[in-house]
Amino acid sequence: MAETWGMIELIQFPWSPFCIVQRRILEFSGAKFKIVNIPSGDRSLVWKLTKEKYYGVPIVKDGAKVVFESGEDTQDVAKYLDATLDLGLFPAASEGEQFLLWGYCENEVEAVGFRLNDIYFKEFVTKADQLPFVRHKERKFGRGCIDHWRARQKDLLRQLEQKLQPFEQMLAHREFLLGGRPLFIDFELFGMIENFLFSGHYPLPKSLPHLRAWHRVMKSVQIVK
Repeated sequence: MAETWGMIELIQFPWSPFCIVQRRILEFSGAKFKIVNIPSGDRSLVWKLTKEKYYGVPIVKDGAKVVFESGEDTQDVAKYLDATLDLGLFPAASEGEQFLLWGYCENEVEAVGFRLNDIYFKEFVTKADQLPFVRHKERKFGRGCIDHWRARQKDLLRQLEQKLQPFEQMLAHREFLLGGRPLFIDFELFGMIENFLFSGHYPLPKSLPHLRAWHRVMKSVQIVK
């Protein structure tokens, strides 16, 4: 075990799909780690820890080292955890496949899933943080966006089911997305799905039995060394 394991801190807010990815990787590793939850509308701690270079979540603090994403399509946090904790989530043989798949997850699956979850934001965002939450969403997606998503809920659910179909097809032939053990892309898809499920108002569609079985495994799978 790496000497820094007991000092790893994950700075996050709980429903973020990207935070869920890193949280599940840490759980999978068996390492000791600390979760620091911040309000979704107050990134001052992240801004301070990154020396005013970044305000997104998640970030990881490992002793004096602070790790955050350097670009829109990077996986710096996950790759740091992978290397530090010796998890084998980024094998060279799967590099191209994983890059394509995580792009699909973040651009297609997450884009629908977070909208469906955000419909119920008043149930998981504290009252004090609801105004900045709505302000952030409306600045990015337009005034009344959450009401618009609520009105389109059934259509969004159909879209998500369609976007998950390729993963259902992959899992019909293997235990995990790219073979017999979980790689980074399994945790990536898990995070997107858990964000969609976070409000507790949705199940995974019955038309995706292999994905549903994989999801049950991913909730508790642990590394075997």
